[in-house]
Amino acid sequence: MIHASKLGLMAGLSLFAASLQAADDTPLTINITANRTTQSNVDSLASVTVIDRAEIERRQASSVQEALRGVPGLGLSNNGGPGKATSVFLRGTESDHVLVLIDGIRVGAATLGTASFQDIPIDQVERIEVVRGPRSSLYGADAIGGVIQIFTRKGGGALTPRLSASAGSHGTQDYSAGVSGGGDRGWFNAGGSHLETQGFNSCDVRSLALGGGCFVSEPDRDGYRNTGATLRGGYRLSNTLDIEGHYLRSEGENEFDGSVFASNSTDFVQDVAGARLNWQALPFWRMSLSGGRSRDLSDNFFEGAFNSAFDTERRSASWQNDFALAAQHRLTLGADWLDDRIDSSIAYPVRSRDNAAGFGQYQGRFGEHDITLAARRDDNQQFGGHTTGSLAWGYRLRPTLRVMASWGSAFKAPTFNELYFPFFGNPNLKPEESDSFELGISGEHAAVNWSLNAYQTNIDQLIGFDASFNPVNVDKARIRGLEAVASTRLAGWDLAANLSALDPENRGPDANRSHQLPRRAKLMARLDADRAIGAWRVGTSVYGEGKRYDDLANRHRLGGYVTVDLRLAYAITRDWTLEGKLANALDKDHQTARLFEQDGRNGMVTVRYAPGGR
Repeated sequence: MIHASKLGLMAGLSLFAASLQAADDTPLTINITANRTTQSNVDSLASVTVIDRAEIERRQASSVQEALRGVPGLGLSNNGGPGKATSVFLRGTESDHVLVLIDGIRVGAATLGTASFQDIPIDQVERIEVVRGPRSSLYGADAIGGVIQIFTRKGGGALTPRLSASAGSHGTQDYSAGVSGGGDRGWFNAGGSHLETQGFNSCDVRSLALGGGCFVSEPDRDGYRNTGATLRGGYRLSNTLDIEGHYLRSEGENEFDGSVFASNSTDFVQDVAGARLNWQALPFWRMSLSGGRSRDLSDNFFEGAFNSAFDTERRSASWQNDFALAAQHRLTLGADWLDDRIDSSIAYPVRSRDNAAGFGQYQGRFGEHDITLAARRDDNQQFGGHTTGSLAWGYRLRPTLRVMASWGSAFKAPTFNELYFPFFGNPNLKPEESDSFELGISGEHAAVNWSLNAYQTNIDQLIGFDASFNPVNVDKARIRGLEAVASTRLAGWDLAANLSALDPENRGPDANRSHQLPRRAKLMARLDADRAIGAWRVGTSVYGEGKRYDDLANRHRLGGYVTVDLRLAYAITRDWTLEGKLANALDKDHQTARLFEQDGRNGMVTVRYAPGGR
């Protein structure tokens, strides 16, 4: 259970924010992901966080996972530094319970069921939208905990070059360059980046009783290299018709501690390609057609000798129709198609499956009441049909204060590994299912924005393991949580704070019932403070997590921790900036996955050329 002291801390955070004098642009922030339609965050009935390019650069985030760290309700585990496997736990759900999109295209490995956040080059990212809470009624499988959509740089405006060069701890070098522009009807962006680091020994070498760190003994540096490129462009053919295409690619090598059975290096490729056509067919009817392909390719080696290969290709297409029924009333009808294919050195008995779906959504306003209804039917080649739905209601107590309530069902399709991996998979697995409930209140007082949300998610048919370690639908989970968010400006400082309290409880029938779900902390908090002083900008981020466990039995405890990051930027000229960051300034020793080390005190210096501030 969540203790009363934690509830008091969260309530106090909201009251503190409401007492401050501030100017914040959060109500003007637009998101697309929550309802598959353009909507401001202040009007959305979903819990949404938007991380734009300006925030990425202000916080000097050097990776997607670093940009995501501290999002309310979002926990991360990492296997030892840059490029190492990173898992995202959104509102306490499993790491494969979050749907990940890049420019609207579904990404991730169909074998594992997760996306490789660590391999997405942050230099090519324009914006990240995080929607917390179930979204299967719009997107189908995987969106139990929510949706994370990453948008690449779009371009537009005057022809504008950009470049940056960084150097830091562990022999890290990071370079990026690009150009964007457009005219009255067109827009484009092209960019490239290269990151490499010698890294550090990812494994805890002090665990000698376990045969060395991570159960192997390879006390060496675990490096990482990533080269990325992006191209995006569009053209408005007429006042009612426009087209757009996009491509993102990253490739490189990741080194880690392993064995002849599990490899110790991987050559990887991640790429996403897609296109979209938007047509204003009638004044009240807007139609879009989109399609694309994503690939997750990995060749694995041990001491340079080939070990295994796992390649995923996901092809998708969508047809969406938005109808303006009247002022403040919108109906959305659409259809999605997805085809997953794998090619592996391992002999999977089934190597492909497809999914077809239809969905509908209504958004309406009746006086001070807002209503959103959605339903979707998925027909999957492997497990048949599945229906999900959602309902959200909001009421404005006054123009700057609103309460909301919502319910949503969701499901997660079993992965190819769970279904078909030789001598392990179970082809009779059923989808994992969930029901989520949420209550929230949000407001703006004296230009201060704050929100407080409480939720509960019940998950059934969770895939666990029987006595023979074969996957079966036996487990259940109940997750309760609270999120408090506030942002303001005080005495020239831009302040943003959030606190998340979580009770992720295993409700399965075995001896682990009532235990804390692994790798989820019960308490997470972040505070950011930034200030401009003439040509200088200074800032800090304080992030903390409570203890967590690394296993279902709750035997292996991972201690809580607090890290402090410091950052400084100096505008040499209008277009040139010198930046410096000191991460984990207090050199806190901590782990987010058992036996895998996180970096100690480390620094980075960046020179950035960005005409017009971009």
